[in-house]
Amino acid sequence: MARDHDNGAAEDRPHRLSVRPLPGALGAEIQGVDLSAPLAPATVQAIRETWLKYLVVFFRKQTLGARELAAFARLFGTPMPYPMVKGLPEEPHVIEVLKREDETVNFGGLWHTDTAYLERPPMASLLYALEVPQTGGDTLFANGYLAFDTLSPGMQAMLEPLRAVNRSDGAAVSATRAPRSGALQETAFQAVHPVVRTHPETGRKSLYVNGAHSIRFDGMTEDESQPLLQWLFAHQSQAAFTARFQWAVGSLAFWDNRAALHYPLNDYHGHRRRMLRIQIEGDRPS
Repeated sequence: MARDHDNGAAEDRPHRLSVRPLPGALGAEIQGVDLSAPLAPATVQAIRETWLKYLVVFFRKQTLGARELAAFARLFGTPMPYPMVKGLPEEPHVIEVLKREDETVNFGGLWHTDTAYLERPPMASLLYALEVPQTGGDTLFANGYLAFDTLSPGMQAMLEPLRAVNRSDGAAVSATRAPRSGALQETAFQAVHPVVRTHPETGRKSLYVNGAHSIRFDGMTEDESQPLLQWLFAHQSQAAFTARFQWAVGSLAFWDNRAALHYPLNDYHGHRRRMLRIQIEGDRPS
């Protein structure tokens, strides 16, 4: 990305982006842009449009620290703290996501949307790779639009009035935090959200439950809720709705938390994986 020779500001004209869709049901790589340099407003808008279309976009060969990552995130909204882990001293909205060589459990290692237990979950999350294993450690993403669109009309009609109770201390997700419990906040969060969410920018409907946080339907017991919830969890994560991203140092993933799920694979025991993560404020699901 070229800089203004006088003051370092972005040029008025947009940088020409190269977009390469990933194989699978969502995702695209955006090439030919340096995210550490100032970006023209038209370039930011082009990135946003691509992101809305593909739900998750990826950038490779970037050189970012916590401050640069936060600066890029601010082009799309207001960063918000992650409630379970303290942010970095130099940039409180950025956290480190680390799996050490001696650990066997990875943080958040199951299908989920980020912090669905908040009243206003993040619009988006960004993850940047500092250290990755030579093999393994990929992330899977799933398309919530397709998960809803492929349901039968009868199932769609049954689900649309339902709301799900989402908690931060569900048994499945708590297990992925256990090795790091000393560094985590102890507060438990709970929020009730529509099972079918309408995207505020695209107007499309997506299936908005996830196996990490959705524990029951509002007004029902967990025992009553589990058979249908488990079916929905399996449905939304089937291979036909997913795409897979292979990380390299300097890669950045930027996903739409309102309509995409993700699952960091835990297949690299004995190796180190270190990332920087930030999330952007969202609205109340409706």
